[in-house]
Amino acid sequence: MTPEDLANLAHLRRARDLMDREYSRPLAVDALARAALMSPAHFSRQFRAAYGETPYGYLMTRRIERAKALLRDTDRPIIDIAFQTGWNSLGTFGRVFRDITGESPSELRAREQVAPHALEQVPHCYVSAAHRPDLKIAVSEKRRRASLNNEGSEETEVP
Repeated sequence: MTPEDLANLAHLRRARDLMDREYSRPLAVDALARAALMSPAHFSRQFRAAYGETPYGYLMTRRIERAKALLRDTDRPIIDIAFQTGWNSLGTFGRVFRDITGESPSELRAREQVAPHALEQVPHCYVSAAHRPDLKIAVSEKRRRASLNNEGSEETEVP
């Protein structure tokens, strides 16, 4: 790695740490780019190259991970969890949560609270990785594919 690459990576980490710390706040790419001392377009390209996902995808991953943990470990109302994890409406939270995880927040809560947990013996980083949502494709693309599958279309999926 060149010294410039290392400097860029340090700046990108600053923006990623901001997303990890302030995931519940509205974070625009412009603000994240300012934290990384880059232009918005350059920041988005560099972030994707370094971390394999867009800044928006990374932020959604953090929000969904935190919401899943709160649903699993607390009895707080789902609307409180939605607002606490950065969503402005319960409807949007529920729709995006279902699109990413494949189940509604209440379904996840019911399934996770019924199952006995022996996860205290597993390192936290492994548990987090296992529960990380798969955001390799856009949520809108997942919806399009699901609607095509529901209509009986035989279109093949693009990897």
